[in-house]
Amino acid sequence: MSLNLSYLVNPPTETGSSIPADTDHAISVTLPTWQANVGYEEGDPDVATRMQTGYPRFFINTFIKECAAKIKRLPEVQKLNLSNYDTMLYPSMAIAQQCVEFIAKKAQLEPSTLPMVDASQSLKSHLKTLGSHHNKDIHIPDVFAVLFPSDRFSVAKQFWQHTGEGISSRRAACFLQAFQLIQIVAKEGSYKQSLLHLKSKSRSRYASTHDMEALQSWMSDDNQSNEAEMTDLSRYLEERYGRNLDLSLATSAKIVLRRRIAGTLEEEVDLKKTLPNEKESELRQIQGLTHEDVYLFPTGMSSIYNAHRILRNVLNGTRKSVCFGFCYVDTLKILEKWGAGCYFYGLGNASQLDEFEKLLESGEKVLGLFCEFPSNPLLNTPDLVRIRHLADKYDFAVVVDETIGNFLNVEVLPYADMVVSSLTKIFSGDSNVMGGSLVLNPLSRLYGKLKEGMAKLYEDNFYDEDALTLERNSRDFADRSKVINQNAEVICELLRKSPKVKQLYYPKYNPSSNNYETCKRKNGGYGGLLSVVFHDPSNARRFYDHIGVAKGPSLGTNFTLASPYTIIAHYQELDWAEENGINRNLVRISVGMEPKKHLSAVFSEALD
Repeated sequence: MSLNLSYLVNPPTETGSSIPADTDHAISVTLPTWQANVGYEEGDPDVATRMQTGYPRFFINTFIKECAAKIKRLPEVQKLNLSNYDTMLYPSMAIAQQCVEFIAKKAQLEPSTLPMVDASQSLKSHLKTLGSHHNKDIHIPDVFAVLFPSDRFSVAKQFWQHTGEGISSRRAACFLQAFQLIQIVAKEGSYKQSLLHLKSKSRSRYASTHDMEALQSWMSDDNQSNEAEMTDLSRYLEERYGRNLDLSLATSAKIVLRRRIAGTLEEEVDLKKTLPNEKESELRQIQGLTHEDVYLFPTGMSSIYNAHRILRNVLNGTRKSVCFGFCYVDTLKILEKWGAGCYFYGLGNASQLDEFEKLLESGEKVLGLFCEFPSNPLLNTPDLVRIRHLADKYDFAVVVDETIGNFLNVEVLPYADMVVSSLTKIFSGDSNVMGGSLVLNPLSRLYGKLKEGMAKLYEDNFYDEDALTLERNSRDFADRSKVINQNAEVICELLRKSPKVKQLYYPKYNPSSNNYETCKRKNGGYGGLLSVVFHDPSNARRFYDHIGVAKGPSLGTNFTLASPYTIIAHYQELDWAEENGINRNLVRISVGMEPKKHLSAVFSEALD
């Protein structure tokens, strides 16, 4: 493991710039002051106009916006004669259909007024119309568009944000590359002018005059408005088939990722060679667990959304779910907006577990309990032993989100039927790719039903380039996790000694620490996430404004990342958040891999 210290200790500072800097597929965005976060939430033009990127489920990446704009001008879309319509893009028709159902229900529209377009098939058809016999050279990823009235954008955005099922920026970029290459083919009429010097061919004799006229109009209009965006074939092929990411290795990369998560593969492997036989997991404490019980998703929220969807399908979908503890905002939204609704126990402590048990004793049946281990942002840990006992006694599923703890520090699978995680965070570390996982417990009494449900409903929508990027990023996951554990404890000790600090939230020091210790691995730590509340709210703002680390949403990055969490996640419901123990002036810190001396100096200076 080698560290790029310049990258770690010189964070970007310009409002709206990407984190990491100059990264097309960055996960975070710079909000360098407290007021910048408030301005972002309030739609302040001074902040909004400077946003080059943002967290992917909240901010639609430029590649995706460009992709949507081009798809809206496809002949198939134009002939629908829709005015004042927007579009959202998804990786499969099944997800597009789920989006349509959600918009129709929430916006009270007829599904028939929400067309779906297979944009990838449209491109393939147009390429065939052009008559090229080199179609195989152009990779067109699956992209499906849902069209909806522009005044219902906020509803459509809810599905995008909550579910995490939208296309990734890499998928969009690849679609745009294919689109631009087809433009070159159409404009030049052949491959002769390209660097490949392929033979030219006239239009297909099977293409109708109407098809050709529509296609030529579409290509001509787009050429006039996007001439500067043209990408030549040499650049396309370099990016598509270049040395950095060989897409032919994606299948192997996904198997490696699944084995790494299952704990059946610890060593680094060469994707170009035959993968070693899978061995018994020494990491996970579950006999019989293999990579076949690990499912990959495009985002962490997608894994949670689908865990809930699977439970509703294979169990009693008329039962409510339970959100135990103050979980991430979109987890609660999923449980509230899909299915029968949700019981919310925001404090997630022993007293509320007593309340939940009384509910069960009264005869109420629930579908499943969702919790985080530990929770975000207060780092509280639920009593999984007791929850497991209640689940077995009262017949409900347990879904645990291990993102914050991570499976190198804690082992929660023995207490869960399903374990979900955002691989976007520390598993990746580089803050340049999204991903999620869902693990089934083969010893669960529900395993058979859940396995059947996954066989019926699961789709692999994790884009190949994202999988390759994540596999590469995660090779040194174990080493990075150890460094971050150690650094976080150093910062915790520094903050605990400050007279300005009112409360530090960290699994090691929280009242629920015994619950954490129950699941903590022998060589595990307490993770890299902590939150701090100051006696004087003005000190929170001053600390955030002056601390010399990256500042923006997300967590689990190789570099330290700070955020006024309650402001950025719950700005429209600050009173409700405080009712559930989340101080509106809380500062959340995801500790990174910077040298300890550097971090100590940076935090000490910010506390002065």
